[in-house]
Amino acid sequence: MDYKNEVQTKLGRARQLMQDQQVGALWLRRADNFAWITGGVDSAVNTADVLGIASVVITPTEATVWTNSIEAPRLTNEDRIEDRGFKVRYSPWEATQPIELGSTLATDFPLRDAKDVGLELQKLRSHLLPVEIDRFRNLGQLCAEAMDSAISMTAPGMTEWEIASVLGGETRHLGITPIVVLIATDERISQYRHPLPTDKEMTQYAMLVLCGRKNGLVCSITRLIHFGSLPAVLREKMHACAEVDARMIAASMPGVTLGEMFKITQDAYARVGYDGEWKLHHQGGTAAYSPRELLAVPGESFALAPGMACAWNPSITGVKSEDTILVPEAGGTPEVLTAVDGWPVEEIEVNGTVFERPLIVEME
Repeated sequence: MDYKNEVQTKLGRARQLMQDQQVGALWLRRADNFAWITGGVDSAVNTADVLGIASVVITPTEATVWTNSIEAPRLTNEDRIEDRGFKVRYSPWEATQPIELGSTLATDFPLRDAKDVGLELQKLRSHLLPVEIDRFRNLGQLCAEAMDSAISMTAPGMTEWEIASVLGGETRHLGITPIVVLIATDERISQYRHPLPTDKEMTQYAMLVLCGRKNGLVCSITRLIHFGSLPAVLREKMHACAEVDARMIAASMPGVTLGEMFKITQDAYARVGYDGEWKLHHQGGTAAYSPRELLAVPGESFALAPGMACAWNPSITGVKSEDTILVPEAGGTPEVLTAVDGWPVEEIEVNGTVFERPLIVEME
């Protein structure tokens, strides 16, 4: 893998940001930005911590990875961080890192007297390089495989924690870190948009949600299963939600702003008879090194571009539709990265193009 060219391209973008912000150095401590600038190196030893165990200091002439004596051997020997174009400096684990930052500084975290450029970095990360698109395609296939495998092992009587354990285990088995695993069963699917797993036992209905991370990139996918005959109300809601999702995917074209996507989504909910459901949860946005980099919200001027990834997640109380997609070149069709082979779908035509959206699987 030619990481060095990838890193040099990203350093060029980072230095342009420094010029735009009129600063002499850029200090990146967040794990998502570290993964982005290094070509996918993982600095998240504690996945609950936004800041990683190493950081990058960029100046007009150098790019230096700062870490401590615990982490330096792995970063050097296994991740070969120096071969990717970085100098490595480290301090004893018990000492403060004497990072030389200069007089004007931008950061990706709040720091007194420094410019916080976190939002600008999210925009940069959303513009994927061809090598990142290839990684995203691979990650999408693996997340879909993990979801499909976990679904096949899910059965009535399992607790939500047990289902989460299966989904997380299948994800890790494929070399992916499950940074978000949400599980709801039966009535909890209608009660909560972000259902952390509990010890509740499943009776008939389950929703499995996964955000999987590999090489820093994150794919999102949701699937629903029902044991026994599916109630008519859930069938109707899922068809409606699938149409909203299809219309969002169809609109995911170069030049469309996230503010325009928000309005398109509002109109889609109204079209299927569920106006107002959008108020109960965000509808998704661009995806890259976070599950969502920028959300589709009113007035957001950030525009989609070819090769960007989006993860849309429309929901109607009791159902949800979510996949990760790629924005095509002008005139093309958005590509679904997390499609599950053999999953039942509904074909929905939008402006002459047919989109396949997943339905609720009915299990015996």
